[in-house]
Amino acid sequence: MSLLQLTHHMPLLPYWRLSGFYFFYFALIGAFSPYWTLYLQSLNFDSLQIGLLMSLLLVTRIFSPAFWGWVADYTGKRARVVQAAAVMGLATFCGFFVGDSFGWIFLFMLLVSIFWSASLPLMEAITLSHLGERTMHYGRIRSWGSVGFVMTVIGVGYVLDKIEIFWLLWMVFGLEIFIVMCSYQGCEEEIIGEVATFHHSVRQICLRPEVMLFLCTSLFMLFAHGVYYTFFSIYLVENGYTKGFVGWAWAIGVICEIGIFFLMPWLLKHFSLKLILVFSFVCAIVRFLLIGWCIEWPLVIVFAQILHAATYGAHHITAMMIIHHFFRGRHQAKGQAIYSSVVYGLGGAAGAVFSGYTWKELGPDITFSISAAVVGISLILTLWKMKSIHTSINTPV
Repeated sequence: MSLLQLTHHMPLLPYWRLSGFYFFYFALIGAFSPYWTLYLQSLNFDSLQIGLLMSLLLVTRIFSPAFWGWVADYTGKRARVVQAAAVMGLATFCGFFVGDSFGWIFLFMLLVSIFWSASLPLMEAITLSHLGERTMHYGRIRSWGSVGFVMTVIGVGYVLDKIEIFWLLWMVFGLEIFIVMCSYQGCEEEIIGEVATFHHSVRQICLRPEVMLFLCTSLFMLFAHGVYYTFFSIYLVENGYTKGFVGWAWAIGVICEIGIFFLMPWLLKHFSLKLILVFSFVCAIVRFLLIGWCIEWPLVIVFAQILHAATYGAHHITAMMIIHHFFRGRHQAKGQAIYSSVVYGLGGAAGAVFSGYTWKELGPDITFSISAAVVGISLILTLWKMKSIHTSINTPV
């Protein structure tokens, strides 16, 4: 289905409003995630301190999405919660302009993270609600977030080669303003009147073996990515790469991610969810081993970044479809919040903190090898038990 056909089946204004929010939200991530560790390094923080600070972005996702999901369900207005979180995220980010001690940065990274983690799970629920039964086309909307990420990660990389890293604060601040503006232009999604399609409670759904297994394998996947999101930029710079190359390295991964987003409808018609997940796990193992042991070879790093299409793009869309299937109606916001809390929150935070310790004590190559081994656990569990999930996905709940 083409973009024109998709907008024909979905109101044009909600499509571009949703896409616009994704664009600026991930543009912010593109400016922040690859380069914030370099800013922290400029403040003379060591690897353990940097790992701890970056883990706050993920620790808050353990409890914050669940809280905001409950607020959205209680008030019946997801979009209003997104707007409030965007405004508070902008306000708290201003704290970084005031001080730069470890305690001060810790406090405001904690506050900013609480509000940043509110928006995305709710926007995922809003988007999937608008798509209805056309969830396989989720990637077409989500791809605009990847476009925003690519544009900023490349642009900021080149700019930071020419100016002081402190100016990163102003770049992120400007993108925060655009997020606030987009949140007030976003489509209003009413939850009131939305009827669940089954009578299971959220607790009953979460205790289903296939759901627990899927959350477990996804948690391991994000745990393994902890070292990548925390230290990849530092690793490149320490091995002689320019910040411009750092930007392109991140961008290549996300450009390939955009491609997989557009290919997913075709892939889902020809391959099972199990096969897509297995492929993403295998690619992640290869990718982490290449980054850990072949850092001195630029072409190998480029190939490793191409694998991001599978390790993030294919895995993420498959995960969204699984969560959307299990958590219907009024449970959608809670389902997205649970996935975000368990996988990105608990898994990502543990991975960031653990990698901060092993990076210092064991070195980068061993740390990336450990990540590959952890993904191997997800691969084994999926090959061993995925049949029950596969059957459940294709039958009514």
